[in-house]
Amino acid sequence: MTDQVKEQLSKYRQSIDNIDAALVHMLAERFACTQAVGILKATHELPPADPAREEYQIDRLRRLAKDANLDPDFAEKFLNFIIREVIRHHEAIAADLSGANEKSA
Repeated sequence: MTDQVKEQLSKYRQSIDNIDAALVHMLAERFACTQAVGILKATHELPPADPAREEYQIDRLRRLAKDANLDPDFAEKFLNFIIREVIRHHEAIAADLSGANEKSA
């Protein structure tokens, strides 16, 4: 491997590292928002999942992915993973809130 190839590879990898860091911070911010949604839902006894919203978001993300030249199937799989995790968090929040209400009753 030449020095020029090593340098170019290093530049690409630094960009990838920066993007990965940004993704982690963006996901953390997204999950902070969805946690607030989970608390609101649990407080008002709304279900953890919202299939209509999920379908809308998947369709929207597929369109965005296509426009960005990203595989829409990959984008959908990624969002489905996030949605499952959010629902799991919402279920835990509801269970915690329910348990706290039972203890105080």
